[in-house]
Amino acid sequence: MRLAHWAVNAPFRPLLLAVLTSSFILPAQAADLVTITRDALSNNAALASARAEFSGVEAARDVVRGGLLPQVNASGNVVHNRQYESQAAARGGATVPGSEAPVGGISDDSFNTASLSLEATQALFNAVTRQEVNQSERQIDQQLYLLAATEQQLLIDVVGAYFDILRAHEILDARFAQERAIGRQLEQAREQFEVGLIAITEVEEARASFDQSRADRIAAESNLQVAFELLEQLTGRRYATIDALGDMPVALPSPSSRDYWVEQAIERNPQVLAQRAGIELSRAGVEVARAGRLPSVQAFANYRYADSDSSVVSGHDSSSQVGVTANLPIYTGGSTSASIRQGTFQLERSQYDFESQRRTTIQQVRSLYTQVSNNVETVEARQQAIVSNRSALEATRAGYEVGTRNIVDVLNAEQNLYNAIANFAEARYDYVVNLLALRQQSGLLDVAAIEEVNAWLTGDQVSFTLPDSGDVDAYQRAMDIGAPPTPDA
Repeated sequence: MRLAHWAVNAPFRPLLLAVLTSSFILPAQAADLVTITRDALSNNAALASARAEFSGVEAARDVVRGGLLPQVNASGNVVHNRQYESQAAARGGATVPGSEAPVGGISDDSFNTASLSLEATQALFNAVTRQEVNQSERQIDQQLYLLAATEQQLLIDVVGAYFDILRAHEILDARFAQERAIGRQLEQAREQFEVGLIAITEVEEARASFDQSRADRIAAESNLQVAFELLEQLTGRRYATIDALGDMPVALPSPSSRDYWVEQAIERNPQVLAQRAGIELSRAGVEVARAGRLPSVQAFANYRYADSDSSVVSGHDSSSQVGVTANLPIYTGGSTSASIRQGTFQLERSQYDFESQRRTTIQQVRSLYTQVSNNVETVEARQQAIVSNRSALEATRAGYEVGTRNIVDVLNAEQNLYNAIANFAEARYDYVVNLLALRQQSGLLDVAAIEEVNAWLTGDQVSFTLPDSGDVDAYQRAMDIGAPPTPDA
């Protein structure tokens, strides 16, 4: 089986911006699975949101790290002062020479002052900030895995939506054929009733079967439309046609050891890795709380300049300082101890979350491996069921012509045949989707895996008549999210 040759990368590497294209809406177009996957990777809103969140977490790390780097602040002011004074000394006091005005008499003043200060600080030892930087790094690690999980989930969603369209199309073809066949049977029953060969009950039986087949066909049409629209929701684009699935190898997953896939899932599944990174993130949180008991040391230097043109005191003065400050928390009301306990409980919770995710992933991998193994046998059995039901229908028709079978037997045989055709389509697409889901849970689903499956597609096109959306330009404007904002440096 070709899937057996997919390489397994030793280090875990998420897709991370695998495809970069513009996000505008294109007209309805034909596409294969790889094209649609790339459209989804470049234009899916949920994935774009996850990428923005990852970038935000990276920026948060830089915000915290800034506390360990030099800090320089400057401040200044310019002030206009107006001073009024009206004070006189006691009678008999001193007077100003040549004037009867006593010393300290009436005087006004109007002057300007200006000042400038410059201060620089540098953390020499700050355990809290250093641990917060480490905590931010661990959060980036976790967010990286969560982003990879979002990307892999999008890939499996696209695969599921794509093959749901093909599944719905094949089932619709079967229902159309069933409706036509039973319709012909109904016409024959009417003609035979008119000439008195059969009773009215057989006509009513044929009518009931025809009505049921018509209802099945309408439901299949609805399923096809919904499937196309789901694909549009994932990619933000419309597709008039997609490539059909041709002959494909149906075999057990390779390697055929279930334990191999479980081991890969424990080592590579992004959800498991995210929970494991969550343990380190919580452990870093405990270290942040513990660092609150340690002293902090900071170097500082400042310079101050002031100038005044006052008539009383004029001129300028300046001063500068260089030194080191230290702070030691002695008692914080018990908040530091409480923070340590809180972080310890969060660490315990993250450990249980990891174990829960690990067990869930193991169970899902085992179940998917079993489903794929069963799908292999089911596909073969469903294909043989078509052959058997077709032979049964031919035999029933022959018996009806010679009078050994009635019309109900023929109608049942017709329905059994087309149900077998629909069931075969279900089995084929279940196999493909479950096989890729197994790779997803094992952390091995990427664009290369999609390309392998894309090779199974043929040049045949599955088309769909899109419903009238009214104002096409308005529809495109509604679907276009626009260019992302550019943060200022």
